[in-house]
Amino acid sequence: MDGLNEVVADNPLCLHTLPGYPSTCRTALMPRIIASWCGFFRTKVSLASSDVPLAFFLVGLAAEQVTDGRSWYYEGELELRAALDMGFSDYFSHNEPGVFDPLRDTGQSIYTNASSGRSSPLGATPMCNGVNFSVCSRDASGIDLLFFDREDDARPSRVISLDPFINRTYHYWHVFAPGIQAGQLYGYRVHGPFDPSNGMRFDDSKVLLDPYGRGVVVPRGYSREEAWKHGDNAATAMKSVVVDPSLYDWEGDTPLALPASRTIIYEMHVKGFTRHPNSGLEEKTRGTYHGLIEKISYLQDLGITAVELLPVFQFDSQDCPPGSVNYWGYAPVSFFAPHQGYSSCRDTLAPVNEFRDMVKALHRAGIEVILDVVFNHTAEGDHSGPTLCFRGLDNNAYYVMEQGGSRYANYSGTGNTLNANHPIVRRMIVDSIRYWVQEMHVDGFRFDLASILARDSSGQVMANPPVLLDIESDPALAGTKMIAEAWDAAGLYQVGSFVGDSWREWNGRFRDDVRSFVRGDNSFVQSFADRMLGSHEMYRHKAREAEQSVNFVTCHDGFTLNDLVSYNQKQNKANGENNRDGGDDNRSWNCGIEGPTDDSVIENLRGRQVKNFMTVTLLSLGLPMFVMGDEVRRTQLGNNNAYCQDTEMNWFDWSLLTKHADVHRFVRLLIARRLLRDAGAERQRMTLTQLIAQGMTGWHGVKLGRPDWSEHSHSIAFSAELPKEGALVYFIFNAYWEPLNFELPSVKNGDSWRRWIDTSLQAPSDIVPWQEAPFVPEQIYHAGPRSVVVLWAEIML
Repeated sequence: MDGLNEVVADNPLCLHTLPGYPSTCRTALMPRIIASWCGFFRTKVSLASSDVPLAFFLVGLAAEQVTDGRSWYYEGELELRAALDMGFSDYFSHNEPGVFDPLRDTGQSIYTNASSGRSSPLGATPMCNGVNFSVCSRDASGIDLLFFDREDDARPSRVISLDPFINRTYHYWHVFAPGIQAGQLYGYRVHGPFDPSNGMRFDDSKVLLDPYGRGVVVPRGYSREEAWKHGDNAATAMKSVVVDPSLYDWEGDTPLALPASRTIIYEMHVKGFTRHPNSGLEEKTRGTYHGLIEKISYLQDLGITAVELLPVFQFDSQDCPPGSVNYWGYAPVSFFAPHQGYSSCRDTLAPVNEFRDMVKALHRAGIEVILDVVFNHTAEGDHSGPTLCFRGLDNNAYYVMEQGGSRYANYSGTGNTLNANHPIVRRMIVDSIRYWVQEMHVDGFRFDLASILARDSSGQVMANPPVLLDIESDPALAGTKMIAEAWDAAGLYQVGSFVGDSWREWNGRFRDDVRSFVRGDNSFVQSFADRMLGSHEMYRHKAREAEQSVNFVTCHDGFTLNDLVSYNQKQNKANGENNRDGGDDNRSWNCGIEGPTDDSVIENLRGRQVKNFMTVTLLSLGLPMFVMGDEVRRTQLGNNNAYCQDTEMNWFDWSLLTKHADVHRFVRLLIARRLLRDAGAERQRMTLTQLIAQGMTGWHGVKLGRPDWSEHSHSIAFSAELPKEGALVYFIFNAYWEPLNFELPSVKNGDSWRRWIDTSLQAPSDIVPWQEAPFVPEQIYHAGPRSVVVLWAEIML
C-alpha cells in the first residue's frame, strides 16, 4: 500500500483532487479504484464530465497494478460502476469498502468484495474464507450469480455479474465470493441469444440451478409452469445450496464392497417404504431418509444385503400429467443433490446430512446402498419444456439435438436425451458418480436406460462409448457395483452385449422367459433352463462371473409380483392417459379371476405362483433382485406404470406382513440359505462356464437323464453338486397344470434325499430350514401342478 501511495503522490491527478472524493477514503479505496480502470474501459461505461479526470488517473496507474491488480480487479469494476451511476459524493457517503451497494432501480445488491476465482473445480466449492463458484457455458454472453436469503424470495439479496474478460477462462465462468458459507442459497441468470433454430435457448429471466450444485431447495410455491412461461420466475424457482462435504463426521464408515455372490438386491422407493400410515412411524419421519433408518431392522430380518433406491437425485415432482405427482423420480434436475422431499427437515443442508445418516446406518447393518441414476435425460422435456438448468446454460452441449438444433432427440421416451458423450456432459457424469462414492459413500449404481450412454451426439451407437469406458476404468470407482439397464426407449437392446468388462446387466430376458415358463407357455423350457444357469448362452462369450446377470422377475416398472399372478390386463386409468401408458407385454396370468378375489382356490394358486417366482429368482445363478413388497404380495391394483401415483397404491402396506405371513416366511428362509452360498468361486474369479462345469451333473425330465426340450414341454429338472458345502441338490420345475412324478437319482454314499422346498404344500411345509428338511422315503417324487421342488442330500467330501 505504501508503494501505491507513493505513486499517487507523484501523480498530478492524485485522488484528493477528484471532485467529490473524500480524502479519508483514499488509502482504503485505492486498490479498488486502480483495479477498475481496465473493466471500466472494456465495458464502455459513460463518464459524466466531472468524472473524466478519473479515467486519465486510472490509465496513468495501469502499469503499477500488473502484479496485484487481478486480486482487486473485479471488485473495483463493480464499485466503479455503482459510483458512476450514483455520483461519487453520494456513493461514498453511503458505502464503505467491501460492503453491498444498493441499486436504486432494482432494489438488489451488487456484491463488491468478490474476486475472479478459478475455473476448477466446477460448482460451489467452500474454501477457508469464502466460496469459489464455477459453471460452464460456451455461448453465454454474460452470467449473473444470484444469492438468496430464502427459498421463495422473489429477488436475490445480492448479485455478482461475471465479467467475460475477468471471470471467464475458456468456457468456464467463475468467481470467488468471500464470506459465503455452507447453506447459502444461490442460482444463475444466463444471458445469451434465444435462437431455437440453432439450438440456443438462453433466457435471462429464469433462475437456473447449478449443474454441479450439491444441494437444492424447492420453494413451497415451486412452479414448473413458471419455468417455461415468459417472465421472471425467481420466487417459484428451485435454488442451489452451497454444501461443504467435509463438515460431516462419517465415524469411520466406508463403502462395504460385499461379494456379489452374496448380494440380495431389494429395489425400493425411499418415500414409499415408510409413508403408509400403518408404518408405525411418526408423521414427520414417514417417507423420509430418517424413516428408512427406523425400518432397517426389517431389511436385516428379511436378509437383504443391498437396497437399490429409486432415484434420489433432486427431481421435478411436477414433471407429470396435470393433477398428478412424479412419484418415481425419473425426472432429474440435479446430478449431485439428494432429493429434498425425502428429508424430514426443511433446513437447507438437511437432505445431504440425512442421506448420509441413512447410508451410514445401512452400512452398520451390513447393507449396501445402490442408487438408480438417470443420466439419459432431464426434467426439462422437449422444446416446449421448462428452463430449469441445462437448457438455459448450454443447450447444445447438454442435449442430443436434431433438425439443426431446433428439436430434441428422444431416445429416452421423455422428450429429451442427455448428450452423455459430449466432453462437458461426460465429465459431469463421471464427477457425479465419483462424488456419490467418495463423499456420500454409495456402494453402487443402476443406470437407467444405460444404452443411451452408448450414443454419440448424433444419436449413433458407438462401439467404445467414452463415458462408459471412463466410468469403468476410473480407479476411484474400482469395486463399485455398476449395473446397466442395457436398452433404451428407441429400440436399442444390448442385454448380453453391453460394453466393458465389469458392468452387470439387468437381464430383461430372464424376466420375460421366466414369466412365460411359469405361466405355462409353450416353447420356453429351453430358454428357462438357460436362465437358471446364469443365461450362459448370452454371457459365456465374455468369460465373466455368474453375477454379471442381474436376475429379476419384477421391478418398479411393471406389475408387482402379486399383480403378475392376479391380472391379465393392466389397469392404468388412474394415470390419466386412458390406459394407454405402460407396457402391454406383461406375460401375466390372473389364475382364473381378474383382480382381487375371496376364492380360496385361486388365492392358494396365486400364493404358489408367487413362491415359484421367488424360488427361481433367488436360486438361479446370477445376482438376484426383487422389488419392495413382493415378499408380502404388495399390490398396485393392476397398475403397471404407477410413476405418478403418490398414494397408498404405491406405498408399502405393513398390514400385509400379517395377511401374507407365509410368503414373507418363505422368502426369508430362501434368502437365509442363499446367503450361505460359498463365495470362493468369486474370490477365485471363476467364470460362469467354469462354475457350471464344476457343479452341473445333468438335466432330467420325469425320467432321469431324459429332459424333454420339446415345444409342448412344461417341466424340467436338473441336479448339481455343491462340493464346498458337501451337498447334492435336485431341482424340479413343474409348470404343467397337472401333477408329475419325477425319478430321483441315487445318492452315492447311500444317503437319502431331503425335501427343502415344495411350493405345492401349505406353510410351513412349503419350505423348512435347510438342516431340518425331512427325508424323502422313495426314489420317485410327486411334484404338484405348477410347483417348484428343491431336494438335497449329503455327499462325502
